[in-house]
Amino acid sequence: MPIRLKPGVAGVLFAFAASASVLAAAEECDRACLKNTLDQYLSAVIKHDPAAAPLFAGYRETENALVVKRGEGVWKTMSALGKVQRRYMDPVNGSAGYFGTFEEGSGTAITTLRLRVVNRKITEAEWTIARLDVGGPTPGQGGLINPEGLAASPPPERVVPKNVRSSRDAMIAAANSYFDGLQAHDGSVVLAHPGCIRIENGVTVTGRGGVAPPPIPSVGGAAAAPGSQSPGAIPVSGDCTSGLSGMTMIAVTARRFPIVDEEAGVVLGMVVFLRAPGSPQRRNLLTEWFTIDSDKIRGIYAAMFYPDSLTPVPNWPPYDGNWPLAPGLAPNPGGGGARGGR
Repeated sequence: MPIRLKPGVAGVLFAFAASASVLAAAEECDRACLKNTLDQYLSAVIKHDPAAAPLFAGYRETENALVVKRGEGVWKTMSALGKVQRRYMDPVNGSAGYFGTFEEGSGTAITTLRLRVVNRKITEAEWTIARLDVGGPTPGQGGLINPEGLAASPPPERVVPKNVRSSRDAMIAAANSYFDGLQAHDGSVVLAHPGCIRIENGVTVTGRGGVAPPPIPSVGGAAAAPGSQSPGAIPVSGDCTSGLSGMTMIAVTARRFPIVDEEAGVVLGMVVFLRAPGSPQRRNLLTEWFTIDSDKIRGIYAAMFYPDSLTPVPNWPPYDGNWPLAPGLAPNPGGGGARGGR
């Protein structure tokens, strides 16, 4: 005997079924789908053809926190991907990421790219790009960036066995403990393995002591002698928990963890460093890819840049436009840049 439902009940069940169908459609982009979408996007950028990527009608893109329209920015300048190419997928968040290098003009840039995918369409693209021809945290200071250094020490490519994978929450907690350590200037609060490494814009800043290599020449500039204490040289600490007492930020703000790749054991952290009032140093917007083993940090790989004092960063929800600084708090509003220091 067929079951007859009251009109109101039937409507509720129909609405529930429709909602379930929408949810299923929104969740259908698995790891393979995300990787394919990321590759489509990168290929379209290299071809300078936005029509070749599955862009959403309301697609939004930023490059170093500035909004650009489709077809502009890297869509015009990128010619090829570089030697280092790492791809990370997060089906839970519907996000995919690229960390590595790309070619433009006669130079090589280091970048983090974050994509958001909804219903198999790319709704967001966030580029953080470190280039050779930009300055450091203070005016007149050369940028420190070494694409060849990143090629020599790239993030590992791996699939972590399921039985030893860290949970999403544990991976985020480990990454956030590093930002807590930076803000507290106390490495003891960082959840990390002894000897953990940190590589910033391709420059290894952990080791047995001394200084990191001098900057690669910027346009019109020349590199200092190896090992010299040039304006671009930075102290090398013992490991990723060392030397935090000497960091110059007063707050690590706008913390986001938009990509958690449990299979690769990698989590992306994105933050803004704020300086003390009157400091000559610019803020630092950086992206850091944390490799996590047994709920602790094994390595950190960063791409970063230094926005001027009036640029709203990171310019993405929930922090869109929240972090410009009044000129009196940052007296050097010159163009931002990329450097290996903090």
